[in-house]
Amino acid sequence: MAVGSSPKQNGDKSVAVSVRLKSIGDADQPILANYSQTSLAQGLAYIDFGFLEPGLIAAVTQRAQRGETMPKQVVATRTVRVALPFDAVIRLHQQLQQIVATLQPLKSKLS
Repeated sequence: MAVGSSPKQNGDKSVAVSVRLKSIGDADQPILANYSQTSLAQGLAYIDFGFLEPGLIAAVTQRAQRGETMPKQVVATRTVRVALPFDAVIRLHQQLQQIVATLQPLKSKLS
């Protein structure tokens, strides 16, 4: 499974290969997610992305701030589930680390 630019193992050498992902059907439409959850099963990492209504988030936050009883469960919409083999999870982790590193200077400017 290829994710972004991934190195191909060739003995002791790594060679970067550019990968272009082509959309099929509605797959090119962005999906908004403000919640994620991960789990492991059957040799795969499952990453679920979901959407919680902003009003629900605000209501739960207000209840917490007032010390009121919190709901045991809230219902959100799962927008997509991605199942990844572990090697793809490692590459995704590396890519996310690079993104976070580029965001650090931006975060400092906003503070």
